[in-house]
Amino acid sequence: MTSQANMPFQFLDSANAKAQIGVFGGSGFYDFVADPETIKVDTPYGSPSDDITIGTVSGKRVAFLPRHGKGHHLPPHKINYRANVWAFKSLGIQWVVCPCAAGSLQKEVKPGDFVIADQYVDRTSGREDTFFDGPITTHVSAADPYDEEFRKLAIEAGKESGITVHESGTIVVIQGPRFSTRSESKWFKDQGWEVINMTQYPEVHLVKELGMSPVNISLITDYDCGIDDMPPVSHGEVLKVFTENNEKLRKLLFKLIEKVPAGKENAFAGVLSHSRIE
Repeated sequence: MTSQANMPFQFLDSANAKAQIGVFGGSGFYDFVADPETIKVDTPYGSPSDDITIGTVSGKRVAFLPRHGKGHHLPPHKINYRANVWAFKSLGIQWVVCPCAAGSLQKEVKPGDFVIADQYVDRTSGREDTFFDGPITTHVSAADPYDEEFRKLAIEAGKESGITVHESGTIVVIQGPRFSTRSESKWFKDQGWEVINMTQYPEVHLVKELGMSPVNISLITDYDCGIDDMPPVSHGEVLKVFTENNEKLRKLLFKLIEKVPAGKENAFAGVLSHSRIE
């Protein structure tokens, strides 16, 4: 397929944007928004995971897209990340919240805590992870994958909501759908990384490639099996802890949305101006 992102962008500008903020999250979030509408978006990369719901939160238009689809039918390695991210960009979105359930690799990061990640390590394979396959060579830096200003707002939102928030952390992103072996998990732990997840890459980098600003909110659901004496991870336990803490996540998210500056250009908006060889 010809790389559509090497052609002139035909996205909505901020003045005509259908939404300012995008959230990769499902009905647990948008059940509480005002004036919701559901739209279908087509992209050059195929269909997104599902329809997009747009509503109003704290006076801002926010778009919600369940990355796994309604009913959670898409495993991490089968998500069409490019279509999801392109769909958000096509609506004029500038800020993207990438929340996720995640495992802890360090004892001080406890189930029920939240981590606002500042780095990731990619351990996936075979995922379509760029919009730029030529003919224009494009190298978008991943040195600082998350928008620092957006991260600070998320940290503030967590503290103001009375939630335990770790202000930084590295997410190791594994391919899935299997969980780690004990040896893999212990190696990740020994590197000093804090969090393990299956969806942050390539999602976050694709957001940055299209000039939007990402932030991660990791809800810790369990200790990974590489920590001493920990039982193997089970999907049932992950789901139980996630459900128990989903209200805290929603509270943090809505407080963060309230803090996003209206009308201000995000930090990554001009990323392509110094990333292309033409």
